[in-house]
Amino acid sequence: MGAAFQYASWLIGLPLEVLIIASLLRGAYRRFPLLLVYSVALFLTTVIEISVNQAYFSGTALAHSRATFYWVDEGIREGLQFAVVLSWAYLATGNLRSRNLVRVALISAGIAVAGISFLVHHQNELAAGVGRWRWMTLWVRDVAFAAAILDLAVWALLLAYRHKDTQLLLLTGGLGIQFTGDAIGESIRFLLHSSAIGPGEAVEMVASLATFWIWWQALRRPVSSTKPARAAVTVPPRRNKTGVAS
Repeated sequence: MGAAFQYASWLIGLPLEVLIIASLLRGAYRRFPLLLVYSVALFLTTVIEISVNQAYFSGTALAHSRATFYWVDEGIREGLQFAVVLSWAYLATGNLRSRNLVRVALISAGIAVAGISFLVHHQNELAAGVGRWRWMTLWVRDVAFAAAILDLAVWALLLAYRHKDTQLLLLTGGLGIQFTGDAIGESIRFLLHSSAIGPGEAVEMVASLATFWIWWQALRRPVSSTKPARAAVTVPPRRNKTGVAS
């Protein structure tokens, strides 16, 4: 049942990822270049994971362990996802008076969190000899948590604006659903003490698919400007020397 659910998730998720990429290539990539990079990386790493799983369960020898492929792919995805959220924060702060200061602070803090977490967990876990990839679990956790907090802040900031950026609101809200699903899935897995595919993983997969669908809907058609249209200027009628309007 777990394997069937996993393949069903891939069967639905891969076409949605392709639709997101296609929608971005129609012009939205100019505004969201990092989202295009992330979407392409997400598609490629998913294809790699499918191939690795097929080879593993069929007994085919792999150049590296399945864990190596998984954690390298996961590191790429999480790093790019964090970069995407930072780019959305950059766009969302465009209306602030002190936007340059806020942007520098957000980007610097994001890079610092990711870099410090990487160095601390990589050195400590390897020194403790507790496993080659255990440090990646801790680093991915920290980066995902920081991205979730920043995404929530961006979403709240967009809601506070008088003129809403609908497209960016949908993108940040969709990613927020994924973060929420991941948190619920992890909690369920912890309560059930289960590492196999079960209810926790099901919640995460459904949330991920919902995110893809919302992103596709946000990107598939151009969104009209959220700024109010400028009122037409009425030119008063000209009067001739006799005082009659012309």
